[in-house]
Amino acid sequence: MVLRIEDTDVERSEARFEDQLIADLKWLGLDWDEGPDIGGPYTPYRQSDRLDLYREHAQRLLDEGKAYLCFCTEAELQKEREQAVSEQRQAIYSGKCRMIDPGEASRRQAAREAAAIRLRIPEHPIRFHDIVRGPVEFSNEVVSDPIILRSNGMPVYNYVVVIDDALMKITHVIRGDDHLSNTPKQVALYEALGWPVPEFAHLSTILGADRERLSKRHGATSIANFRDMGVLPEALMNYLALLGWAPSGGTREIFSREELIKEFSLERVTPSPAVFDMEKLYWLNRHYIKQRPVADLYQQALSFFVRAGLLSPPGESGQGASVMLPAGFREWFLKVLELRLPAVDRLDQLPERASLIFNYDANATLADPDNAEVLNWPHTDAVISRFTFKILENESARAGQLTPEEFRAIVNHVKAETGTKGKELFHPMRLMITGSHSGPDFDKLIPILEEGSRLQLPRHVLSVFERVQAFAKARTK
Repeated sequence: MVLRIEDTDVERSEARFEDQLIADLKWLGLDWDEGPDIGGPYTPYRQSDRLDLYREHAQRLLDEGKAYLCFCTEAELQKEREQAVSEQRQAIYSGKCRMIDPGEASRRQAAREAAAIRLRIPEHPIRFHDIVRGPVEFSNEVVSDPIILRSNGMPVYNYVVVIDDALMKITHVIRGDDHLSNTPKQVALYEALGWPVPEFAHLSTILGADRERLSKRHGATSIANFRDMGVLPEALMNYLALLGWAPSGGTREIFSREELIKEFSLERVTPSPAVFDMEKLYWLNRHYIKQRPVADLYQQALSFFVRAGLLSPPGESGQGASVMLPAGFREWFLKVLELRLPAVDRLDQLPERASLIFNYDANATLADPDNAEVLNWPHTDAVISRFTFKILENESARAGQLTPEEFRAIVNHVKAETGTKGKELFHPMRLMITGSHSGPDFDKLIPILEEGSRLQLPRHVLSVFERVQAFAKARTK
């Protein structure tokens, strides 16, 4: 596999784009055998460093009469296109400069008259085999003589890729089907230069849920977007491999990188367009999140909490902030992740899912219409009253040292004293502690709240005692 930087479009090519591209591919888990960062036998691997090669072969085509100088101005070409459209003809170049005597053309060029170089498309149909689509044929009458070198001396994409593919001994060209119409021009170039034509495989367009071509309006469309959302690279690679391809035998959908390499074949790629299903990607991502050891996700998960401002030092914005982490933080944060990771299908959802730990607002809890039903149950007042009393008198709770065992003992006392059980017992207590009547298991949550309250975090985590106290005050207002 060769990584080549195609940067002859000077206006759109910047070093930062190349750096991002390489970083994205490496994050995704792809690697290459040759490229600008590692070298190889066919250097250089940036097209901007190969301009002399392109000009040399363009001159060869001119000398052999397989290409010609075109002196048409942009205004003349535009007029031709407009006339073709008005006459309901295909807007291809008329070829009027084909008939200029080569000697006259050379004299005009020597006199500094601007001229591009065009390839002569042969007078026969252009045929090639596509691994995905089978035999493909284009009539020469619908293929315009393409420019290979602009009048300013810069080569065009369809020309330089042929030169590079041939000189770098590329055997397979795999790309999107939006390049299918470029292929006859490229095949004609291979034939004109006397070089073997590689195998082509044109992959189907990826569509959004509305069956329109995938674009930014459908959401994330770049590798960086997915990484920033907290999609894991193994999930994204697995999902992308399934777009327009199906494994042999069965409906299996989860593949490791090694299994994909072993299973994949171009012959099983379908020519039908594939629909990008975000929910399917998130389902896969949830699977891979569960498979990963929590410690492996520590640094990445931490960055989302910093970005959300939950772990930023005071006075700093959160994004890119230098986090001051107290002793014992890592062990505590891993418990937070263990508690909330099962509730997410993207890592960027973690701060919101963990907000019950970092953000507590008793007034908002009482005002939330979703909590009104629980607050109005017949036994809720009694449960709240007895639970508040038991927590506020408990020495361990007052010190932020309440254990799950002590918490269960308090719950049993409240149960006996109020005669309640099930959701009528637990929902009011959960409201007081988390702000919601549903949430994680108390045995896991209580130690996190108690330990977090003792850590000197920029945003203080309230202990069970502090939450119950705040709830009691808000309710008596």
